[in-house]
Amino acid sequence: MTPGERHITRFKPYQRLMHLMLFTSFLALATTGLPLLFSHQAWALTWARLLGGIQAAGIVHRLFAALLLLLFAFHLVELAWRLIVRKEHGLLWGPTSMVPQPRDAMQFWQHIRWFVGRGDRPRFDRYAYWEKFDYWAVFWGMLIIGGSGLLLWFPQFFSTVLPGWIYNVALVLHGEEALLAIGFIFTIHFFNSHFRPEKFPMDMVMFTGHVTESELRRERPAEYERLVAEGTLERHLTPPAPAWLSKIGSVVGALAVTLGLGLLAFIIAGTFYE
Repeated sequence: MTPGERHITRFKPYQRLMHLMLFTSFLALATTGLPLLFSHQAWALTWARLLGGIQAAGIVHRLFAALLLLLFAFHLVELAWRLIVRKEHGLLWGPTSMVPQPRDAMQFWQHIRWFVGRGDRPRFDRYAYWEKFDYWAVFWGMLIIGGSGLLLWFPQFFSTVLPGWIYNVALVLHGEEALLAIGFIFTIHFFNSHFRPEKFPMDMVMFTGHVTESELRRERPAEYERLVAEGTLERHLTPPAPAWLSKIGSVVGALAVTLGLGLLAFIIAGTFYE
């Protein structure tokens, strides 16, 4: 970072808070869910005892599941308000939309070519294709994991309208989709966010909310040039983050990444070693 360099806002405080609550609940769900999923293995029983027992782990699991459902519901309400009340139709299409568009497929292919030295790096705008994939994966996960989890949480209620065999399906779906989500987050998402050479060991943007001007120009050239052309770059200028915030973000982020990689190791152990 060059001293005196300008900083550009990328995420608002409430967005960073929601991300903090999201990854906290996700880590808690993974930490309490794995010993339940692999309860037939000795290490899982030891893990469960450290959490206060299987029953305690289940209670904590449901509490953080409720938090995640509330976060998802809040996000849906926010989207509806921005679309219907504020008329932010740019959410549906355009350079600031999270909706996948033809250019995302093209940039994915360009990225592959750049990886192998056969082309230039794609000129990303506000959101790259992998960020859109991560975003919509949450919707898919909430449908599959959240839906099956609610069936397992309130079996008496749903049994009045659903056949008994559906709970066996829900149990399999809940566990397998959870393993897929955990494995993806702790490998692909961690690499894209933190382990890339230009970001290693930690991308601080979700803690500080902003990047330097040179960083934005290098990583999101299309967004930078668009803001300059629109004459709106100055609106996004912000003071540098205080030192204490960066330190807290580094500690919290390091703990999250360490815990995530540890959980990934247990998933591999639980999957391949009976």
